[in-house]
Amino acid sequence: MSYSVRFDDNNQEIVFAGVMRPKTASDLEKVHDTVSHALQRSSGTLFLNFKRLTKLNNIGFHELVRIFGGACETRPELKLKIIISSVVGWAARKFQALNRLNPNIVVEQYDKDFYPGQGVLEDSGFVPILRTQTKMTWRHEREMLPRHGLKEGMHVADICCGIGDFAVLVQKEFKPARLLALDHAQGSLAYARKVAADFGITEIEYVYGDAAALLLEDDQFDFVTCRHALQVFDRPELILKELYRICKPGGRVYITNEKNSHCLGEPRAESIQWTYNEVARLWADFKMDIESGPKGRRLMQEIGFDDIRMESFMVTNLDGDPQDFADIIQAWEDVYAGKMAVQRGDSAEFIERFRKGFQDHIYAALHPKGYAGWPIWATSGTKPA
Repeated sequence: MSYSVRFDDNNQEIVFAGVMRPKTASDLEKVHDTVSHALQRSSGTLFLNFKRLTKLNNIGFHELVRIFGGACETRPELKLKIIISSVVGWAARKFQALNRLNPNIVVEQYDKDFYPGQGVLEDSGFVPILRTQTKMTWRHEREMLPRHGLKEGMHVADICCGIGDFAVLVQKEFKPARLLALDHAQGSLAYARKVAADFGITEIEYVYGDAAALLLEDDQFDFVTCRHALQVFDRPELILKELYRICKPGGRVYITNEKNSHCLGEPRAESIQWTYNEVARLWADFKMDIESGPKGRRLMQEIGFDDIRMESFMVTNLDGDPQDFADIIQAWEDVYAGKMAVQRGDSAEFIERFRKGFQDHIYAALHPKGYAGWPIWATSGTKPA
């Protein structure tokens, strides 16, 4: 049995982690002492965080029920909120019954609605265009990644890997000694596994997981990537802390994010600019930040990274086939104007003007004298030795 339990006084939270398989109730004396201490220090709600407890046997579960039940009797005015994750599948089955046993115990699967835009951004119709996006960004990133520290033979983790195409390209180009690709979307992982199988790639470890509470040990990877993902979460610092934790001392973490209001095109620049300013507002209403690209340096500094490197690049209609760029824009229109704006409750007049900017961007991309651009910021930092 190897588990840890600690009380965070500042957040009134008891955090459980590891494997809890006691042979007798006395093996959980540390849990009992921690709960007793927390009861003396807490008011209102005491949070019980089980996001990182990977295994729990029946003896342990029944002893926890007894301990929590005793806490409710000792402090009947105090609520206990048990926080679980869908990544740990048994937790929902075991803990969901506790609320029926005692109304003061609330169980919350915190990642059930992981972020407001998850449904629309994981729509199956959006998946194929993601491969086109990666194809266009890879032309830039394959040259940039060595500057940010990636080289052959490393242990690499691609967190929030999505449909896995970036991991496949890294495997082919940089031949890591180990490559783990993790995502919270089961559909995306299924697609990623299929693509790898189609290409005969067996070296990538695909893992279902939560980027804000990774079930991975500290200091495992030489190079950790997280692309176009921090901008989707309303608390990106939680994910950055996890990327920092699993990175080896002296290793590097590499992130990319966008600033959509800087998308541009010519001709019809004014219409295009208006639409992408509205995209930024739309994402903000869904608690996402499509403007986060230039913020990467500050975010990394605040987490504690050293030797931070930052550069930007512009994906354009001149990067290969202009139709690829036009297809990306059309997918954005379908999702942002066709789903998110409708879900937000925007008027027909607004959506018509919103769509026009995307169509004007497509016009600029396909015009023989036109130019269309999509800016991306790449930032990396070293975990201090």
